Amino acid sequence: MIPSTLRITLIVAVICYFIIILYLLKKRALNLKYTLLWLLAGGVMGILVIFPDLLVRVIHIFGIQDNMNGLFIMCIAFMLMILMALTSIASRQNMKIRALVQEIGILDKRIRELEAHPEEKQE
Repeated sequence: MIPSTLRITLIVAVICYFIIILYLLKKRALNLKYTLLWLLAGGVMGILVIFPDLLVRVIHIFGIQDNMNGLFIMCIAFMLMILMALTSIASRQNMKIRALVQEIGILDKRIRELEAHPEEKQE
């Protein structure tokens, strides 16, 4: 069982976490679809703080004997999921940037050709 002072401290920390995430969303420092991932992480943290026995039950379902080891494994797994999601986002952005650079290069070449031969009409 979690001591009441620790539980209150963790609840305040989770509330501060949500306030920071929502503040960043309001200031448009985070995009909404990426913010949902962080809100999900905060929701899981909040549920585990409010219902600490749930964590113990889930850990024992997986056959882990020590609660701290189970907590570390769950944290690492959750961080890996977040890392994979952010890597996927970065990869998609990289492909979009590459396509835009190629389009700009084509347009730049076209402009140079038109400037070099202004008398020719292009259809």
